[in-house]
Amino acid sequence: MTEFPVVVFHNPACGTSRNVVAMIRAAGYEPEIIEYLQTGWTMDQLENLLAAMGARPRDILREKDTPAAELGLLGEDADDAKILEAMIAQPILVNRPIVVSYLGTKLCRPSEVVFELLDNRPENFTKEGGEVVRPPR
Repeated sequence: MTEFPVVVFHNPACGTSRNVVAMIRAAGYEPEIIEYLQTGWTMDQLENLLAAMGARPRDILREKDTPAAELGLLGEDADDAKILEAMIAQPILVNRPIVVSYLGTKLCRPSEVVFELLDNRPENFTKEGGEVVRPPR
């Protein structure tokens, strides 16, 4: 198991995010948890995460249960700068959870994606809803 930290940009109200944190712990790690709805985002932080993921702002834009549509962020005319500015003003617009480990940075939706970022993996894991997942070996 690595000594490098595992960082989770987490929303405790989100079942997927809670499952990811629990999966990381089941694998033997204690993640650094950043509750981004409380801390907010900086432009540098978002740009660095996006660069690490090889992604664009639209790739991590959360549409469901957010004001994304009302803010005009879903149309083709919403450029990266507009989306990033909106994400900084309203952190709920960033989809979650985003996980960072020495193996990479990913938006972990579905939650099983987190196993790609961990050296150590549990034999199986039972999600909050009762679904049992078996990580790849």
